[in-house]
Amino acid sequence: MVGATTAVGLAKSGLNVAVIEKHIPADFDAKQPPDLRLSAISIGSELLLRELGIWHHVEQMRLCPYKRLAVWEQGSTRTEFTSDDVSQPHLGHLIENRLIQLAALAELQTYENASLLIEPDINILNYQDEVRVSVSGGKQLKANWLIGADGANSAVRQQVGIGCTGWQYQQQALGIIINTHKAQQDITWQQFTPNGPLAFLPMYDGFASLVWYHNADAIKKLAAMSSASLKNQVQQYFPKELGDFDILDKASFVLTRSHAQQYFSHRAVLLGDAAHTINPLAGQGVNLGFKDVKSLLELLSEKGLVQNQSDIERLFTQYQGARRKDNLLMSAGMDFIYKSFNNHHSPVKTLRQLALTASENIKPLKKTLTKYALGL
Repeated sequence: MVGATTAVGLAKSGLNVAVIEKHIPADFDAKQPPDLRLSAISIGSELLLRELGIWHHVEQMRLCPYKRLAVWEQGSTRTEFTSDDVSQPHLGHLIENRLIQLAALAELQTYENASLLIEPDINILNYQDEVRVSVSGGKQLKANWLIGADGANSAVRQQVGIGCTGWQYQQQALGIIINTHKAQQDITWQQFTPNGPLAFLPMYDGFASLVWYHNADAIKKLAAMSSASLKNQVQQYFPKELGDFDILDKASFVLTRSHAQQYFSHRAVLLGDAAHTINPLAGQGVNLGFKDVKSLLELLSEKGLVQNQSDIERLFTQYQGARRKDNLLMSAGMDFIYKSFNNHHSPVKTLRQLALTASENIKPLKKTLTKYALGL
């Protein structure tokens, strides 16, 4: 998603762009069932996608706006953020990742100065005084920049020797696609329990995604259950407001945090998950990636054509300075939430309740938190 969006922005700026992609998602068909992998796209990310001409491709497929976001701890005060708090029509959209990628690639194809290569691997031959990479069949490409937006296991990051620090959390998560028996909903919610959060994310036409956080052994057992058995478990542990539903699909995934020790090396630069991954508690991962894209494009717009070594490194230095602090702040914030809700000592629990109550009742604080999360 982030790489394809970056490519559109660079092509729109007039640069010649080659995108090397391992796998192109299947074409959209309205009859396809919902995907397990989806993202909460903030208003800030939506504005970027609109500006780049990508959003209207998404709208031609499917998406779900949400106007409310509720957070609470089991048996305690509920905090609810609404689009009215920030005078917006919605807080964001829940969109399948595959559709965002398809939308960006569809827009990319409208540019004659952009090309798409489907290749299984990339071999970086030079990224210092020039960029040279080879792909299958011995074909080589030369460029002024090399952009690694190739995910958490970035081959670009590894081949240019940028180190990465991080860890895997003790908890894992189970994603469950359901068809609800309720009318279409405009709220996403998350209840914190002693074993981890339970989340509900509405999708189009009454479909929804549930995310169940728990220890690795528990997630393994849940993932192995039949749909009927898993439904019984969900009904037992999830809030009653979920109502009745049918299970369509499920998959487990690990939770990791990682951060590149630097965002660039010579003529190679990292964006999105290649540079940073965070705990998905607040759905900020891909939105941080889109903030990376926006920052790089804005800096490029200010500087114009950037080709020589010193100008490129100056551009990348400014980009790193603009994004690294914000990404680390969000990562630390997610870790603070994760650790505080996994601490069951009475003083910590009391502080949690005070923080949630303050978020609900202090309107300026609530508005500030909402706007920051939305990228406004």
